[in-house]
Amino acid sequence: MRIRIGLQAAAAGLALTLFAMSAGFGQEDTVTIPERDEGEGPFQRLVLRGLYMIDGTGAPAQGPVDIVVENDRIVEIAVVGFPQLEIDPDERPPLNGGRELDLSGMYVLPGFIDTHLHIHSRQSGQNVPPDYILKLWLAHGVTSGRTVSGEHGTPWEVDIAEQLDANAITGPRIEVYPAFNASEAGVINTPEQARERIRDIQRMGATGVKFFGAPEEIMIAALDEAKQLGLNSTMHHAQLAVNHANVLDTSEWGLRSMEHWYGLPEAMFVDRSLQHYPNDYVYQNEQHRFGEAGRLWKQAAKPGSEKWTEVMQTLLDRDFALSPTFTAYLTSRDFMRMSRAKWHEKYTLPELWEFYRPNRDAHGSYWFYWTLEDEIEWKENYRLWMAFVNEYKNRGGKVSVGSDSGYIYNLYGFGYIMEMHLLREAGFTPLEVIHAATMVGAEVIGVEDEVGSIQVGKKADFVVVEENPLANLHVLFGSGTIRLNDETREVERIGGIRYTIKDGIVYDVPELLGEIRDMVRARKEKLGIPEGPMPIETVPAQNW
Repeated sequence: MRIRIGLQAAAAGLALTLFAMSAGFGQEDTVTIPERDEGEGPFQRLVLRGLYMIDGTGAPAQGPVDIVVENDRIVEIAVVGFPQLEIDPDERPPLNGGRELDLSGMYVLPGFIDTHLHIHSRQSGQNVPPDYILKLWLAHGVTSGRTVSGEHGTPWEVDIAEQLDANAITGPRIEVYPAFNASEAGVINTPEQARERIRDIQRMGATGVKFFGAPEEIMIAALDEAKQLGLNSTMHHAQLAVNHANVLDTSEWGLRSMEHWYGLPEAMFVDRSLQHYPNDYVYQNEQHRFGEAGRLWKQAAKPGSEKWTEVMQTLLDRDFALSPTFTAYLTSRDFMRMSRAKWHEKYTLPELWEFYRPNRDAHGSYWFYWTLEDEIEWKENYRLWMAFVNEYKNRGGKVSVGSDSGYIYNLYGFGYIMEMHLLREAGFTPLEVIHAATMVGAEVIGVEDEVGSIQVGKKADFVVVEENPLANLHVLFGSGTIRLNDETREVERIGGIRYTIKDGIVYDVPELLGEIRDMVRARKEKLGIPEGPMPIETVPAQNW
């Protein structure tokens, strides 16, 4: 077991307090999640009254509407009048002895879908309990998603998925995508071994596979087996293997979608065959790895060029899906902003904060000496990357919302909303962002028959917000946003999701967020860490 010693600033005088990070939350093989004691329902009949509905299909807002739910299904959606006019009670669906929520003037969206989830473990060095992660997701409206390359092991994750599906524990339902990596202890050396690994994944109850990298004949066999068995697939094109298998290769072999962007710029090289690396580059040096990743897109074909268009059209023709995870790398272009985000103070556990800080043996903690030059390169990287993703969407391609939270100052739940912001920056309209977060995400993970839109017959999964999210996506953050109240002349904090409803179970999000804040506060108290922002540096500057 690795022990990392963190130096945390004490109260006003910045005195230092040593604490060992070995306390943790239980051994890997005994990790359990508390039984659900949050939420009300499901109800035999539940009527949500007076909402403005954004249904996830791409249609504009409608309403006011009443939505009738029976147990875990939507059974009626009724337009009950016109905005700013009194609603005739005779036009409304009857209560018939059911439960009623008056949500007049609020907005309702389908439950959000995160296509890149991790339930991180002690092995990753984060030392955070799974219920903390699951509740942060649910508090930000995520009711469905897929976990990719779980660290607790596939049997554990499949069991958790079954408990989440049954609402025995609190959190979104998940599709489980174990990792396929040909470097797994030398086990996969032949095409037949690759096929057997895929068969094992299906036997364990997974619904998809996350690929990394493998020799060509092994990757072809594995993807073919997954296709034959009806397993979905996605891939992080590992930088060590992308030279012989970029996204044009893997999508031709049957890959359904990709994470991040690795493998995409490499498919668009026109004046080189390999990415340029400095001669002293070493992949296991995380600052080398991510610093040079931020210099990759400018080595590819220019936006709108013949090669750029050719690669895009090929992927479109193959109905290939992108899960960009812009938020996963956002700190690289503005370290100060992301490391000092408002939510870290109250919602980031100290163990996770310790993992984020510069450290040579923690993945993604690569701020050994991050420079303005690195940030400028990453800003340009984003500009080119976003141009491709936005145009891909414009031409009919599937682009989903995936957060890849847990690394690089990217906090669970909050990172999902940030990803929505970044799609907006890339050129998506607010309505296109919501469409990507709901219906497109459902299509990408293959659950569109059950979730992704507000439609009679589908699961009763909703996000209820007091403010109009199309006017300001900031209101979806658990920490809300600020506004000057012109009546009281006071600056107030508004927003945050009011209710997340999953399977007809109504979760009071302010209460859920309060539980998470209490969890963080209790952990800090146990470790002797004062309230307030935690420091990044170990030894504070003396003469600021």
